[in-house]
Amino acid sequence: MRRWYRSGAFPVHRHSLIQLLVDGGLVALAYILAFQLRFDSGIPRRYELLRDDTIYWVVPVCIAVFIAFGLYQRLWTYVGQRDYAAVAQSVIVSAVLVVGGIAVLHPVQVPTAHSGVQVAVGIPTGVWVLWVLLMGVSMAAVRFLVHLVFEGRKRGMRVMKGARDVLVVGGGDGGRLLVRELVRNPGLRLHPVGFLDDDPRKRGMKDEHGLKVLGTTAAADLARVLDNVEPHEVIIAIPSAPGTLRARVVRACRERGIPVRMLPTVFELLQSESGGLQVMRQLRELSIEDILGREPVRMELERVGAYLRGQVVMVTGAGGSIGGELCRQIARVNPRRIVLVDHAEDNLFEILRELEGERHVRTAVPVLADCKEEERMREVFREHRPAVVFHAAAYKHVAMMEMNPVEAVRNNALATRLVARIAGESGVRTFVLVSTDKAVKPATVMGASKALAEWAVEAAAARHPETRYSTVRFGNVLGSSGSVVPIFRRQIAAGGPVTITDPRMQRWFMTIPEAVQLIIRSGSVSERSGDVFVLEMGEPVKIVDLAREMIRLSGLDPERDIAIEVIGARSGEKFHEELFNPYERPQQTAAEKILRADRARLDQAWVESTFAEINLFVLEGDAAGLAAKVAELAAVRTAPGPQVTS
Repeated sequence: MRRWYRSGAFPVHRHSLIQLLVDGGLVALAYILAFQLRFDSGIPRRYELLRDDTIYWVVPVCIAVFIAFGLYQRLWTYVGQRDYAAVAQSVIVSAVLVVGGIAVLHPVQVPTAHSGVQVAVGIPTGVWVLWVLLMGVSMAAVRFLVHLVFEGRKRGMRVMKGARDVLVVGGGDGGRLLVRELVRNPGLRLHPVGFLDDDPRKRGMKDEHGLKVLGTTAAADLARVLDNVEPHEVIIAIPSAPGTLRARVVRACRERGIPVRMLPTVFELLQSESGGLQVMRQLRELSIEDILGREPVRMELERVGAYLRGQVVMVTGAGGSIGGELCRQIARVNPRRIVLVDHAEDNLFEILRELEGERHVRTAVPVLADCKEEERMREVFREHRPAVVFHAAAYKHVAMMEMNPVEAVRNNALATRLVARIAGESGVRTFVLVSTDKAVKPATVMGASKALAEWAVEAAAARHPETRYSTVRFGNVLGSSGSVVPIFRRQIAAGGPVTITDPRMQRWFMTIPEAVQLIIRSGSVSERSGDVFVLEMGEPVKIVDLAREMIRLSGLDPERDIAIEVIGARSGEKFHEELFNPYERPQQTAAEKILRADRARLDQAWVESTFAEINLFVLEGDAAGLAAKVAELAAVRTAPGPQVTS
């Protein structure tokens, strides 16, 4: 029995023995009372004998049916609508079985009063109906009372001394879950005082604990409720709340010095142990991603990444911010093997340790290799034979690449061309390049090197038709090694100032998981080899606004506590990045919020001659000649080189 219970096969919880005893007593009591109430002037002798002769097996039969219906798989303190439905069904089924057993399997022979002839006696219909009603009502009532006592009402809510008043944003399932856990765990010293919800139908309504919906999150209503209630803390209990709502709540609370926290998403809860205290521990402070006002893109990874299941998948730059997240998400769809390629030993060690130690991935293979070295990369492809390659290895710091143009082009452009060619020659089925919006009308060496990488992939697509090539282009990634966010965090921690290049500077932003979802999705959505995909990124964000919000999230005031200093734009830095070149037309794809950059195909002879010239500059270390060539390419605004019919 213990083995059955641990495996989940045994339908009785070990804490449910008292429930079995109570239900057994209720069944017996209901059975006796049904006869008594049906014959209020005295039970006839034959029915009295019938009752006494059957009650000893009626109770076990009923209990067996209750077990089969799963009535004892959880405690009565957590009963819900499904449990009451199961009680009703099991009571009717058990009563039918008992009646059938009495009539067919166990008839009671009693002599009649006049003739003395032995006749079979069945349970009267009136007794059966009364027994079903009494048994069902008593069992449901006991469960309801236990649940009611455990949950308590608002008047019975224990408020510990020193508890902080909490206003909950969201009166739906998330908000009710949060309040329920706060009530069950008074030791948390958090006392819910009401809800905010934008659904007009919920205005003024109360939950099971008596808490009212006090207003909406509209600016005026939100300010009124915060001023009237004066909570110590606000918790946003809408994990999918739009960024505009989160930003509005945070702004109003910051003006009043009220901290804001966020309920974790369902996915985060599923990744943790159950239990109220665990849910409460996962309440988190809002991050800059929460309040940028842009709606995040979410995809069903198991569906869009199904083409990776059971395959050998290679990720270059696996130790970087994008490459590392690629490895984490790819591991969730159960590939046969993940080949982690990186030339930085420390980064490779860290991602491998995380995958194996924290995520229990046993299919990751670390490969210390440099994508610029042809022989080494050919060895890697021969050994592992990947079916899918995600090429995320790249240098991305703009200022650093301006000071090292030769290495920027060598690593970002020539290495991409090399890896793409080897992938095609090795029979790789899908090749995806991770690009950037800086490749559009490039104004820096870094941008030009990524534009060249895009052209190299398109050229490889023409040369190797058996491999499906695609490029993924997106804006800035929050939290990546090249993002301004880590820089701003360090500057704020140091007491400022926070430095920006120009107040007019603005960029598109997305989170690392979003970027990786787009990269994975693009591997299966491509209609033709060589496609370039771009995410619909909403509205760009001013860098100065980003800096101000990060300062406020730290509990400080911009300009008063932390200064914002303008240091001037760097060479080649654009005020506004773009996602499409002038010669590209955005087109919808089968994937939501993913666009395809439709453009005429490049002339392969021109691509080859261009790369031959660039390769010569790199081999000679001619930074000046390389800069001139890059400037020439950057000056193109119609189309790069001769075109061929698409």
